[in-house]
Amino acid sequence: MLVDETYITVTGGKGGDGRSSFFPGKGKTSPDGGTGGDGGSVIVRMNPQMYSLHRFAEQKIFKAEPGGLGQGFRRQGKAGKDLILEMPLGTSLIDQETREVIELTKERTEFVICHGGKGGRGNDCFKSSTNVAPRYAEDGRPGEERHFKLVMKMIADYGLVGLPNAGKSSLLNELTKAHARVADYAFTTLEPNLGAINGKIMADIPGLIEGASHGKGLGVRFLKHIEKVSLLIHCIAADSKDVLKDYEVVEKELEAFQPGLTKKSEIILLTKIDLVTENEVKKKIKALSVFEKKILPISIYDWDKLQEFKSLLV
Repeated sequence: MLVDETYITVTGGKGGDGRSSFFPGKGKTSPDGGTGGDGGSVIVRMNPQMYSLHRFAEQKIFKAEPGGLGQGFRRQGKAGKDLILEMPLGTSLIDQETREVIELTKERTEFVICHGGKGGRGNDCFKSSTNVAPRYAEDGRPGEERHFKLVMKMIADYGLVGLPNAGKSSLLNELTKAHARVADYAFTTLEPNLGAINGKIMADIPGLIEGASHGKGLGVRFLKHIEKVSLLIHCIAADSKDVLKDYEVVEKELEAFQPGLTKKSEIILLTKIDLVTENEVKKKIKALSVFEKKILPISIYDWDKLQEFKSLLV
């Protein structure tokens, strides 16, 4: 199951405590306590091979390694190791207190999200002309703690949208090496599927229905994955009784989710043309022409039509 939203708590490592000690054999006037090591930081790094936040749904608390204790003979404690959390491209980390948003993009692939605590000073640091034998040392400071909501948005170039059973998954499988589940009933696709074509990513978004923006059907939770696509591919089944309504229903839900989606470049694909007559195809293309979009009739069994469609994906 695709996990594209979850919550985590991250904490930098605690700084090591400073040491209070004295050089052996020199009485109590020669402090030699070293400073504790700094705690490790928590770093988030983009991994282009990851496509889900599944790991962070199973484990929600992450802590970096604490710093080592200060040692005698003025030796500093070992610094704690940084904790590196790998996340998919397109992940946003939303701080639940400050509302700061950190986004992992191709340009910004790594961030320190929690700093480790400073190590405490040993008693050697506190000696002075007026205090030649300090008997105290500092405790290490705690690391930062932050609470994040993680939201992953697939970085796709093309987005397939349409009502359930409009042929999106079959088309994705035929055009790419994807293996999306297909069947002759609605809501076969329960989560987004991805495929690569011409070196770019195509996303098949689960079918929308009327009222999806109000929670009906699968809702609109997956539409965030096509917020940044350059081209929407609106699939409408040729055997539909009302292709105009089919188009308008999906456009309405896109608009309700985010007005900018309906302003993106768009192609209308009249799918499954092998199920109707050529005359019926012509009638439905004419009906859809009122939307002033490029309309392409297509069937996964028509090689020429598939190649024509591929030529539009530049």
